[in-house]
Amino acid sequence: MRSALILATVVVLGATALPHAAEQTIAGQISDSACNRKHESGAENVPTPPDADCTLDCVRGGSKFVLVTSDRIYQIANQDLAALKTHAGHKVKMTGELKGDSLTVTKIEMQ
Repeated sequence: MRSALILATVVVLGATALPHAAEQTIAGQISDSACNRKHESGAENVPTPPDADCTLDCVRGGSKFVLVTSDRIYQIANQDLAALKTHAGHKVKMTGELKGDSLTVTKIEMQ
């Protein structure tokens, strides 16, 4: 019984001692998961819409917001963040917690 209590205490203390992921700031452009780096009209002889319009149209159609950098595409974990719509298609700096290729955004600033 006593060894079980000691083991439980060690597990709890060990879990609370784990480091929390630090926030990071990443510069890129807010796009959508359908277009990523390249926005297109989808129809022949139809001009490509502005990045902001295309991104918002694609998100309305079911795509997800993403942050596109020169070498990576980051998924946005908190899709309901109002600033994503405000800055769709813009070059921004996003601050948030990065886990793999998923970013939980806490702040968006124009570049």
